[in-house]
Amino acid sequence: MRVLVTGGAGFLGSHLCDRLLADGHEVTALDNLFTGSRRNIAHLLGRSDFDFMRHDVVTPVMLEVDWIFNLACPASPIHYQYNPVKTVKTSVMGTLNMLGLAKRVRARILQASTSEVYGDPQVHPQPETYWGNVNPSARGPATTRASAWRRR
Repeated sequence: MRVLVTGGAGFLGSHLCDRLLADGHEVTALDNLFTGSRRNIAHLLGRSDFDFMRHDVVTPVMLEVDWIFNLACPASPIHYQYNPVKTVKTSVMGTLNMLGLAKRVRARILQASTSEVYGDPQVHPQPETYWGNVNPSARGPATTRASAWRRR
C-alpha cells in the first residue's frame, strides 16, 4: 500500500513510519517540522520506499495514496499555546484537506487526536483504561486546558 503519514517527523508519526515500512508499505511522511524533527526520520531518508515532504497540511497536497494517517498537530501545551491560531488551522484545515485528499483518491483515513481530548488527568501516568477528566461545558472542577485558556 502507498501510505501518507502527516506529522511523520514527529514522535508518533516517525514510529508509525518505521512500522509501516517494516510491514512492506511505501510511505510518504509529510511534516512542516514545527514540532517534528528530521532526526526522527534520518534513518529512513534514502530508502526507495520512503519519501519525506516538508509541507504544511493547512495547504492542500496532491498525492496518490491508499491510506492516510493524519497525525499532524502540535501535541504539547508549550507548542500549541505558542500559536493557538496556527494550531486550530492545522487541526481544522489540515483535517479537511486530508479528508478531501482521501475522497479524491478513495483512500482510507485514520484521524488521530492528542491527549488533550481527555482533559486534565487526575491520574499520572494514565493507564490505557483511564477515561479522562473532561467537562464539555467548562463548569465545575473538571475543565480542560482549552476551556481554562479561554477564561484568561
